[in-house]
Amino acid sequence: MIFTSALSRTSRLLLRPTLAPSASYLFAAASTNRRSYTMASALQSPLFTQQVVQAMRSLYPEELADRAWDNVGLLQENIEPSSATKVPSTVLLTNDLTVVVAEEAIRKKASVIITYHPFIFRGLKSVTLADPQQRILLQLAQNNIAVYSPHTAVDAAPGGMNDWLADMLNGHGVTTKRTVAQPISGVVPLGFGGAGYGRVIEFGHPVNLGRIVEAYAAGLGGLRYVMVATPKHDGVSPVPVRTVGVCAGSGYDVLKDSGADLFVTGEMTHHNALRLTMLGKSVITVFHTNSERRFLKERLQPQLQAVLREQDSSAQVLVSEEDADPFEIWDVENMPAWAYDRK
Repeated sequence: MIFTSALSRTSRLLLRPTLAPSASYLFAAASTNRRSYTMASALQSPLFTQQVVQAMRSLYPEELADRAWDNVGLLQENIEPSSATKVPSTVLLTNDLTVVVAEEAIRKKASVIITYHPFIFRGLKSVTLADPQQRILLQLAQNNIAVYSPHTAVDAAPGGMNDWLADMLNGHGVTTKRTVAQPISGVVPLGFGGAGYGRVIEFGHPVNLGRIVEAYAAGLGGLRYVMVATPKHDGVSPVPVRTVGVCAGSGYDVLKDSGADLFVTGEMTHHNALRLTMLGKSVITVFHTNSERRFLKERLQPQLQAVLREQDSSAQVLVSEEDADPFEIWDVENMPAWAYDRK
């Protein structure tokens, strides 16, 4: 569209008598335009990148994402080399695309990064080294690495992120029923019926809150600490739970009308948690990316690698070792030595 608009403006200028150029100039300009257009159209994405994008779309269709605010899909493309150089058949999975993760991808010779959270969310007015996000763009472009983000498509898909969280409550000798907290309205891709955001698990009989805390601490990688908000009680009687609403990340808006006794999510604001406890409900938060990251290793890595190896036996899908939650819990009586001023 921009290219056509530019040609239209040029054509209007050429029609002005006072600016009419010579025939030789017109021929030269037209030749240059044709040559530039031909060079641009010859660029294409590497076959492996195309295979990765298609595999992700088959597993977690972009149509399931909440496009009202989310930014999913191929966010940065790479280019098929003009020489005989082969693009590495390596994908790096990460929850967040940070500078250290970008540098890890370069070291490990990945040609595609799949970042659960989109690393481009708003428009850019410049691309400089001063901004970490823009620095990542420059580093990845220099090293010919593409970036794809599935985000809420993974949340909504049957068998995706939120079903994975719900699966952690299987067992306990209790029959459970599972429903979608916010079903997707409208048409969904064939085979993805029942897609939507958040899940609500209904137990056959009440389960103690402590058992649920243990299940999520273990399922999310052996967490030692979780944050819990409960209604005021005598401190002795267990808090019985019949229904649990789960949503990865920041899940209050998804779960607020679910009617669940217990909300399990990555993070929640003070006032939302306070409101829920005053309504007699409980909340478990585990930090935003703690509710998401382990899914990459347990579910997405084997799924994606199996699909890719049907087309490329050398394909490998790695999980970032640098990706980490920005928050830590510090024991004020045993803080790390580097936290003190050593002047």
